[in-house]
Amino acid sequence: MGMMKEFKEFALKGNVMDMAVGIIIGAAFGTIVNSAVNDLIMPPVGKAVGNVDFSSLYVSLSTNVDNAITAYREKVTNATATLPLAEAKKAGPVFAYGNFITVLINFVILAFCIFMMVKGMNTLRERMEKPAPAAAATTKDCPQCATAIPIKAVRCPHCTSQIG
Repeated sequence: MGMMKEFKEFALKGNVMDMAVGIIIGAAFGTIVNSAVNDLIMPPVGKAVGNVDFSSLYVSLSTNVDNAITAYREKVTNATATLPLAEAKKAGPVFAYGNFITVLINFVILAFCIFMMVKGMNTLRERMEKPAPAAAATTKDCPQCATAIPIKAVRCPHCTSQIG
């Protein structure tokens, strides 16, 4: 029974719940970034570099793939046509660098967004933790008896000495 109690305390701690919420929000945010890269960023970039679909860029690593590419070009009667990546992978090993470029752009955008969120949180934390400016002194010590007296006092109420 002690182990169940420990697990319940662990699972219901605020940090664990915060972490769970963070993971769920992070996964949703990752999906948004993935869609932004695939649907909004990569098409114009592909268009700018000559109508290239980055997700289908690959290099053949097998004669089987080369033969499949040749057969595909003959079938579509286009000497420069490229076999789709999924079919090339079925024919043999390929070095699919285009997908890696897309994933790398996803990572950079996601890392930058996380950096900006952490930076914002740190700035907010610094503002909240910054001590308030010290209030102006309202008392001073009597030079004769060291008793605290009002700052505007000209005579100490304790020892009656004159304060210059």
